[in-house]
Amino acid sequence: MSRLDVAGVTVVFDGTTVLDDVDISVADGEVVALLGPSGSGKSTLLRVIAGIIAPDAGTVSLDGVDVSALPTHRRGIGMVFQDNQLFPHRSTLDNVAFGLKMAGVGRRERDAAAADWLARVGLDGFGSRPVTELSGGEAKRVALARTLATRPAVVLLDEPLTGLDRELHDRLTVEVSDILRAAGATAILVTHDRDEAAAIADRTVTLGAPGTHR
Repeated sequence: MSRLDVAGVTVVFDGTTVLDDVDISVADGEVVALLGPSGSGKSTLLRVIAGIIAPDAGTVSLDGVDVSALPTHRRGIGMVFQDNQLFPHRSTLDNVAFGLKMAGVGRRERDAAAADWLARVGLDGFGSRPVTELSGGEAKRVALARTLATRPAVVLLDEPLTGLDRELHDRLTVEVSDILRAAGATAILVTHDRDEAAAIADRTVTLGAPGTHR
């Protein structure tokens, strides 16, 4: 994993400033929760870090190297989306192995790695199961395993536990925290839930507070 530094990032959409001179640093192996009201630009910031959106100003650096000009697939950044974005026509194993396949990893090696990650997220033996038959919590864990299997420099999680009932949400909060810690992940978690942020992250940054969103 890597140190992440966001410096002076500004994003303007149709004349409206969504992010205004944002600075955030995340240490190697640190998990930071990003809080803030709706419209504060939390998800936009993740997309800037991932290279999906180009900022109007500012830089994104990994281990001191400016990656702002690199395309998404060359940044080594993994993203877990709110809606999981699993491939319904692929098995659970093939979903987890997808990023490794795109990276050119051979079938035997990527299947072994995918099976290992399924075991790490508590889904040992689920490889052949269609993702359409997974429960909501199982699908969330598959999405996380797929991202971590590629060993990204930074993991971005955009409200990954939204839409779950409270009991399952609380259980997965603990599981996600354990999985990120075991992987030594450098990560940013976007959430509206302060309790979730406190349970998963090492510290919390509020977008709009001094030093982040001026």
